[in-house]
Amino acid sequence: MTIQLPQGPYEPRATPLDLKPSGAPPASRTVFSAAHVVADPYADVGHDGPAAVDWDATLAFRRHLWSHGLGVAEAMDTAQRGMGLDWTGAAELIRRSAAEARSVGGRIACGVGTDQLDGPATLPEVRAAFEEQLALVEESGAQPVLMASRALAAAADGPEDYLETYAHLLRQTTEPVVLHWLGPMFDPALDGYWGSTDLDAATETFLRVIAEHPDKVDGIKISLLDAGREVDVRRRLPGGVRCYTGDDFHYPELIAGDDRGFSHALLGIFDPLGPLAAHAVRVLDTGDVAGFRALLDPTVELSRHLFRAPTRFYKTGVVLLAWLAGHQEHFTMVGGLQSARSLPHLATAYELADRLGLFPDPELAESRMRALLAVHGGGR
Repeated sequence: MTIQLPQGPYEPRATPLDLKPSGAPPASRTVFSAAHVVADPYADVGHDGPAAVDWDATLAFRRHLWSHGLGVAEAMDTAQRGMGLDWTGAAELIRRSAAEARSVGGRIACGVGTDQLDGPATLPEVRAAFEEQLALVEESGAQPVLMASRALAAAADGPEDYLETYAHLLRQTTEPVVLHWLGPMFDPALDGYWGSTDLDAATETFLRVIAEHPDKVDGIKISLLDAGREVDVRRRLPGGVRCYTGDDFHYPELIAGDDRGFSHALLGIFDPLGPLAAHAVRVLDTGDVAGFRALLDPTVELSRHLFRAPTRFYKTGVVLLAWLAGHQEHFTMVGGLQSARSLPHLATAYELADRLGLFPDPELAESRMRALLAVHGGGR
């Protein structure tokens, strides 16, 4: 049977990909999926209220990712950090997910930011906020990811303030961290991060932070959707410092790499692509680059669709696909973010994901898509 989508009639795929959990992580690349949170649909909270999280469903999704050998990047942008999930909710998410990771032997890295600050802050206040979150993540046993900070972007007068702030933090970390450069397409408040809107100048500051503290930096995550810049930075990293691609537009080529190196991965698109992504990287483990690209290249159309401008609303499509795939029982998001994308956008996401065979139960996905269309007054 066909389903009438806003873009026209579509005949859903009959059989999904057969990608069973493998458990062991890929060998040739370190791969993290940034993971979304599942809202409690029955909580009586408003748009600006505290996040109400369905903890059972949220942790179950992390177990799903770990079962395929992926690491979980927790309490980051994909988890609606700063877009519905405040620091109180993020702290609880970190505690619960880190404990769950220990119980199943899963790898986890958690975001460290400054989002407990309310309003303008001084540089000492920004450092103290970073320190509070860093302590919690380290106490939980997770690897810290030092995320780009809106408060630091607002308080810093130039590159030196970034250099001093990150030096202060890196001197006190107990284990190497991941540094995250999130571009303004993901968060407009981060425009001019590292002290300049000139990306070449900002890159030099970023690289200087790493060069001055190579023993404290496990790796970097670059989320600028600029493959050429990522490759350039990757080639200039000190030995032993990894590059984790955060480029949801060019990830197959960046992970595959070239004769001068490759990127590991920490990606939001690996939330819906988790089983397929893990399988593809295992193919790459065998040295079969062509096979890896044959599996992952067709997913780029879906990723570019989900992450199209305004890019920060990609989480809506990610959660839609989790619902359609049966990982949660509803399409509700913290902060009401399920309304951030149009019905045609969501319908196209469904079609592209279905064509890839991403839904374990295509009939369930189809019935849920029909229900969503019916709620909007259409669908047959």
